Amino acid sequence: MSLIETIKIKAKKDIKKIVLPEGEESRTIAAAKIIREEGLAVPVLLGDPAKIDAEGIEIINPETSAKAEEYAKELYELRKSKGVTEEDAKNLVKDPMYYGIMMVKLGDADGLVSGAVHTTGDMLRPALQIIKTKPGMKVVSSSFLMDCPNKSLGENGLLVYADCVVMPNPTAEELAHIAVSAADTARALCDIEEPRVALLSFSTKGSAKHELVTKVQQATEIAHQIAPSLILDGELQLDAALVPEIAASKAKGSPVEGRANVLIFPDLQAGNIGYKITQRIAGADCFAVLQGLAKPCNDLSRGCSVDDIVNTVAMTAVQAQ
Repeated sequence: MSLIETIKIKAKKDIKKIVLPEGEESRTIAAAKIIREEGLAVPVLLGDPAKIDAEGIEIINPETSAKAEEYAKELYELRKSKGVTEEDAKNLVKDPMYYGIMMVKLGDADGLVSGAVHTTGDMLRPALQIIKTKPGMKVVSSSFLMDCPNKSLGENGLLVYADCVVMPNPTAEELAHIAVSAADTARALCDIEEPRVALLSFSTKGSAKHELVTKVQQATEIAHQIAPSLILDGELQLDAALVPEIAASKAKGSPVEGRANVLIFPDLQAGNIGYKITQRIAGADCFAVLQGLAKPCNDLSRGCSVDDIVNTVAMTAVQAQ
């Protein structure tokens, strides 16, 4: 059974309500129908009902919603210290993105998925302003769930890569938080009971001296402090992270033992290149999620397919569980 099939089965066991702010968009409407039919979640579409053909699916127009006043008051209280006026708040909640984020914030939805029309920043800005990060978590980042044909890698072919989308050049502390978040994602979405986390570098255990290596070493120390029970090591080259025989010679005594199932890249260039190489050359299926927010909100590519939206909603629902 593939990773996404497993995730869909999990989603059906505890149905969550997922709001889709781009409710007038054709792919989003088609996806909502599939989500409802397959019982993956309870979809809510935001937009003008006159423009949405989706019988049996809840449609909310932020412009006329009875909840708009309540949401505006709450948004004003949350953001007045940042200069948001009551009038600003009333106008903002008419925006489907802000309305959807407020639904999640106040528990009227369990998660949010957007990106078929909007950019990552369009969603992430209000999410960070309103939902904020999990307690103790310093950053929002991304993980890519890689389902590889080579089942000798990772956890029966499953690997979690982070961060591949959000943080261009994380500090050592930010990198440590990304590592801990990615381990949580591995447990929640991939059923990896024992994440084994490798913080990657072009050096293994001091084989090279450079400030980029030092950052990964520091991140490893900080991650140990944040999550002392987590199996985690760094800095490691990719082969020392994934191949036990090489780990035995290059990183003797490493707790990861060349069996990493969570790979933490030192910056966005490495992470983005790494996941695309794995996808295109190794033929892996890949699925992206955001991590670190107090409640799940996930982003799509604007070139996404209907299936991409369905899959992302299923993952968001499982995160909400």
